[in-house]
Amino acid sequence: MKRLMGVTVAALLTAASSASAQPQDYPNKPVHVIASSSAGGISDIFIRVLGDELQKQWGQPLVVDNRPGGAFNIGARACAAAPPDGYTICILPSDVLQYNRFLFKNLGYDLFTDFEPITLLFNLNQVLAVSSTLNVSTLDQLAALSKAKPGTLSYSAPAVPHQIFMEDWKTRSGADIVRVPFKGGGDAVNGMLSGTTPVTFFGLGNLIPHLRAGSIKGIAIDGEQRSPLFPDIPTLRDIGATNEVTQADFSLWAPKGTPKALIQKINADVTRIANDPAFRDKFVIQRGLTPVFDTPEQFADYLRRSRVVAEATAKRGHLQAQ
Repeated sequence: MKRLMGVTVAALLTAASSASAQPQDYPNKPVHVIASSSAGGISDIFIRVLGDELQKQWGQPLVVDNRPGGAFNIGARACAAAPPDGYTICILPSDVLQYNRFLFKNLGYDLFTDFEPITLLFNLNQVLAVSSTLNVSTLDQLAALSKAKPGTLSYSAPAVPHQIFMEDWKTRSGADIVRVPFKGGGDAVNGMLSGTTPVTFFGLGNLIPHLRAGSIKGIAIDGEQRSPLFPDIPTLRDIGATNEVTQADFSLWAPKGTPKALIQKINADVTRIANDPAFRDKFVIQRGLTPVFDTPEQFADYLRRSRVVAEATAKRGHLQAQ
């Protein structure tokens, strides 16, 4: 009898849990979103704007919890450890997390077992750019300048695949240029404008005003197509680059075990907002981003494909976990 009562209680608890996870009742309290970057960054600004729109639909606020640092690992760990009840979602850079497993021995999470993919939000178009004071327009010209002035040029590239691309290019061309790490985008841009680090492979959104002003010149962009903001800047493929470069991105996740019905609802509500032409143009395209907003299934397929590219890139770059 006691065993029967235990089974009955367990069944009732399971039923109550399932009932609380029904999409028609969701959300009935504030939803927290863990952001793996600091306040004021591209992803933080976007998720707050998106949250304003979601609140109009949900009647509940999206509360942003910034967990920056640790190469985005701090935010990822917090996301993996959160309750899988639909009231914690996370905005993370899936491209970075793909590579972190090659850089850190003890991540504290696994991208493929600890998270539920909701949607790939957007790609960050990265532009290979130089200070206009260098008076170069192509990689060949940059290589020639670096060899004419050995030991004087430096570059910044925060994303691992872009660092590997630059190092590959150095090996092939014999360019004499060294990478300088920066803590944030503002420092990297200031390094370009001051001339101390006049070459960068960096987010287009950070460089838009300087590209328009002519103080910085774009050599190539890493997207599949040219940016509508700067159609004169060729893609890497346009300039004959053959090494595949994983694009930087930001994506929406939930802790593993979050009910599928809630994943589908969040995805549907987010993509409904993102498909509004005015929202998409103002908050995505005009910020140098390429909108994606795919389904959870499409996002999972993208992750599987990009994992193969990441493994090949990590091998080519001889990455060693520390």
